[in-house]
Amino acid sequence: MIPILFAENQTSFTTNGLGRLADALSCNVKEERNGVFELEMTYPVDGLHFSQITHSRIIYAKPSDGGNNQAFRIYKITKPRNGIVTVNAEHISYQLNFIPTGGAEATTCQNALNGLKNNAYESCPFTFYSNNTKAGTYKQNAPASIRSRLGGTQGSILDVFGGEYEWDNFTVKNLADRGSDNGVTLRYGKNITDIKQEENIENTVTGVCPYWANEETLVTLPEKVLHSSTASLYPFQRTMILDCSS
Repeated sequence: MIPILFAENQTSFTTNGLGRLADALSCNVKEERNGVFELEMTYPVDGLHFSQITHSRIIYAKPSDGGNNQAFRIYKITKPRNGIVTVNAEHISYQLNFIPTGGAEATTCQNALNGLKNNAYESCPFTFYSNNTKAGTYKQNAPASIRSRLGGTQGSILDVFGGEYEWDNFTVKNLADRGSDNGVTLRYGKNITDIKQEENIENTVTGVCPYWANEETLVTLPEKVLHSSTASLYPFQRTMILDCSS
């Protein structure tokens, strides 16, 4: 499949979007179980639609022979070297890093996932599904990003219920057993890297969700989130948790 470029706010990928990136020299997708899911593409500056490849836009590509096409949001573009740039994009599910949630107590994986979405402090376009029937007790004591509560932190849903995540565009699935890892990597042409100068918006923040907590008390603002005056310039809110307890 030839990668397709879409606008920053696109949520449906049934058209050719802004255009097919037919001149891509390489397009590699790396996915680890319950971990990294990113795309790296090399593209010539004189290639078709190059001028439209900008930060936060979406590259729609097939991650493996057996996988569904997936959306990846651009977060880094290198400066040209020998007329070629490297474009890095992360799976659209990384957007969950910037959606704070109050969470909820739950004894099943599905209810815990539902609690993350139902108690989100920002708009959450994702849906959550689980066939994981392992019993457990999930509890969240302070605001946190949805993705951090899915896994990677103490007491996360992955800690309590286990399972394996499948990221399917705007659907997040916690599965009892996802299946085998075939180790397939999609490639278009020769992989060209080794560029040092770059533009990167990976650490850009448009708002904060501050809180104060001790063992007995949790204090948050009535509005939950404080937004930057420039937040409206971005395709989605990039809100970070701010622990003021100390």
